[in-house]
Amino acid sequence: MIRGTCLCGAVAFEARAAIEFRNCHCSRCRKAHGADYAANIYVYPADFRWVRGTDSLVHYRLPSAQRFGNTFCKICGSPMPRAVAQRNFIVVPAGALDADPGIRATYHIFVASKAPWHEIADDLPRYAEYPPSGS
Repeated sequence: MIRGTCLCGAVAFEARAAIEFRNCHCSRCRKAHGADYAANIYVYPADFRWVRGTDSLVHYRLPSAQRFGNTFCKICGSPMPRAVAQRNFIVVPAGALDADPGIRATYHIFVASKAPWHEIADDLPRYAEYPPSGS
């Protein structure tokens, strides 16, 4: 079981299983997470549930993007999971997890737009944008 909370504890969630774990270096993820890149776990909606605090969530959808948005706690500002209905998954910010999810990141995406001050220090596969189909 994957469990997480926001910084103030008002919001809590859990998921039974993860689809994958990847690191995104796009400028949108950097801004939404306030970090060099976003470490995200992906889960199916059927495997995810909010435990508490849905009334404390704020959802922002970037008008110029097909799928990008951000969900965060309105009390403490912590990034929280968000649904991507067009893709049938929930994006869970790994920083919101309360314990080891039992999986590790498998690759980096959008490295063509990574922060110029950040050096990727692992040997995971890197993709300029999305990985080729089937990856």
